[in-house]
Amino acid sequence: NQSLPSIGSGPNALISASSEPQAIMSKTNKKDPEPEKPWTDTLQEDYERILSVGEECIFPQELKSLLLAKRDTGFNLYDGFEPSGRMHIAQGVFKAMNVNKCTASGGTFVFWVADWFALMNDKMGGDLDKIRVVGEYLQQVWKAAGMNLENVVFKWASEEITEKADQYWPLMLNVARSFNITRIKKCCQIMGRMEGSLTAAQVLYPLMQCTDVFFLRADICQLGVDQRKVNMLAREYCDHAKIKRKPVILSHHMLYGLKQGQAKMSKSDPDSAVFMEDTAEDVERKIMKAYCPREEEEEENSKAEEETQDAGKETMNLSEDKLKNPCLDYIKNIIFAPPGASFKSGDTIFTNFADVREAFVGNNLSEEELKQGLIHSLNELLEPVRKHFTENEYAKDLLEKVRQYKREGSPPKKLVRRLNLVEHGKVSKDSHLVFVPLPNTDPTLQQALDVLAQLKASENEVKVLFLSDWTARVCNACDAEAKVITAYYEIFITSLKALDPELMESVNVVYQSEAILLDPSNYWVSVINIGRYFTLNEVMGEDTKDADGVGKVISRLMQVADVMGVGPISVALSTENDTPANLITKFYEAKMEGVTVPSIQQIEAPSVLLQQRESIAHKTDNDEYYLVDDPKVCGKSKMKKAFCEPGNVEFCPPIAIASTFNFPGKTFVVSRSPDNGGDVNFSSREEIENIFKEGSLHPGDLKAAVMPIMLSTLETLSKNLAANPNAVKGMKSLKAFKKKMAKRKGKK
Repeated sequence: NQSLPSIGSGPNALISASSEPQAIMSKTNKKDPEPEKPWTDTLQEDYERILSVGEECIFPQELKSLLLAKRDTGFNLYDGFEPSGRMHIAQGVFKAMNVNKCTASGGTFVFWVADWFALMNDKMGGDLDKIRVVGEYLQQVWKAAGMNLENVVFKWASEEITEKADQYWPLMLNVARSFNITRIKKCCQIMGRMEGSLTAAQVLYPLMQCTDVFFLRADICQLGVDQRKVNMLAREYCDHAKIKRKPVILSHHMLYGLKQGQAKMSKSDPDSAVFMEDTAEDVERKIMKAYCPREEEEEENSKAEEETQDAGKETMNLSEDKLKNPCLDYIKNIIFAPPGASFKSGDTIFTNFADVREAFVGNNLSEEELKQGLIHSLNELLEPVRKHFTENEYAKDLLEKVRQYKREGSPPKKLVRRLNLVEHGKVSKDSHLVFVPLPNTDPTLQQALDVLAQLKASENEVKVLFLSDWTARVCNACDAEAKVITAYYEIFITSLKALDPELMESVNVVYQSEAILLDPSNYWVSVINIGRYFTLNEVMGEDTKDADGVGKVISRLMQVADVMGVGPISVALSTENDTPANLITKFYEAKMEGVTVPSIQQIEAPSVLLQQRESIAHKTDNDEYYLVDDPKVCGKSKMKKAFCEPGNVEFCPPIAIASTFNFPGKTFVVSRSPDNGGDVNFSSREEIENIFKEGSLHPGDLKAAVMPIMLSTLETLSKNLAANPNAVKGMKSLKAFKKKMAKRKGKK
């Protein structure tokens, strides 16, 4: 497999990261030859063998196309598992059989060992070394169960995600920006009236699983039917990212739990399934107690129960089975899985499942005989595993370690995992934190003044200005184009330095991407843990609807994680919305024991808006506000057009601008001829408002006095931007992007 293009951090690295998912997959697509090869008997055998693995294939014709294109060069299938310490027979024997069918047909099976998720879930006390031992133990189980490991690859998520964090996480953010909240909710298990109990983290899981498909370069998603919705999301993402060859979905059957009403087996319920470490006595006890109906039972669910049930159960089994007999399910999907298999029950040897079912349902085979035959067959399959862990010293040692870990249990107190930028030397302790607004094509003077006001809100000399570049991508700011996002930040920071050079000398500017990549594992664990604490509705707040992009949810979780990473004593946020401030405070109070909750101020500078227009039809380009890259001439032209109604002090842009750039500390002078009352000096906004309100100050005189202020301000901004080569490039990038977007809009 080719290595993924590097997606680094900061301005220069981000420029090369534009549209990375398309770049990742396009190389692979270009290598795919057109399916001109003849369809041979061998290919047909491979096709039928792979197809037999799944209860459903989306789509068989695409599988044929894949085999034609990649049978000789190889193709990848993938599935994932979390090393939690237990493996039921479906994951063990059933999976081993399916993997062997796939690798025998020319595929390489990639197992995504989700040890990173086990770490996040505090399995094995959150000790990654212990989790790895469990993962190696499970590999030994598969080996003993007969899995041919020659064309099987195990990739450890903790290594891959950490070592290639600059590739994995931007890809995940790109996946996220492609979907709205409604679409991601469909991938979650809990629906109906229980929808309100969804945690914010539950929208992250399907996005990450979708990312895995492309990160691992999977041609075939060979997971259970229960993962079908997420796999379909991966196919939809191909449309967004313009990826031609979509992954084939090959969903295997989900075995019933052994108890009545269990749609699938559960690791948390030891009696819901036969596990790979079960003794012969365990197997006999479980099967003899198993639910084993001979006749179909009518389901009598009330309407309320139907509305609140786990909607995921609806897709556990795609084929209709009203009997739902777990013993027959085991016989069909495990005992008869190998080619040429047979099943002995009583004195009868069956060579196909249909005859077994017919004999049992027709009362020609007793429940006792059926279960005893199943017990015997299961023990035959499990005996090599038991023998391996008795005779093989390496496997024996692994098993003993796993048992010891279980006896030790988890530590009583959970460690709050987070990025710590103070320890990494990226920021100083006890700082004041401010976030730059999300990028846009027209950075305004108002935005710059707001940020300066937020920086000045604390007397703390240690100030951090945070550039949320990855958040910008997931929120689809500037169409998530890294080059444009970087351009905005370059222009914005240069403008801040021009407006208040003395203040900016003491400000530590931090790129979010650079910060995250110092410790990506702990950062994203903290994001997910924050998501687990809050419901989805809490994070969405009143301003977010299901039709909005899911990136908005992720961005709010990331902002809490960013604050935790900086560890400030104070944070200044905009007044636009209360939700971010509430999330930060609530999580700190609930989970950050022993850490001071930062004080949060919501601050904006006085408005310097030039016009107030409700109708879009009456708006013209950028005449409502000053841009930081406006040419000097706009200082005069825009002020001439600015709203300035005689006597109106409720909305008077000239007064707001005069006050912003003069008070406190300076005197604002309005020059007038002696016939018009002579010059007037003002030392406060209140003084200007009083005289303007009573009609003693003409709007023309007021505007004329303000024009030099804006001419000087824009000249200062212009000189500083022109002196910075990166800012000059940034302005060109923003203009080119704006032109491209206008052209795209015109085509629609």
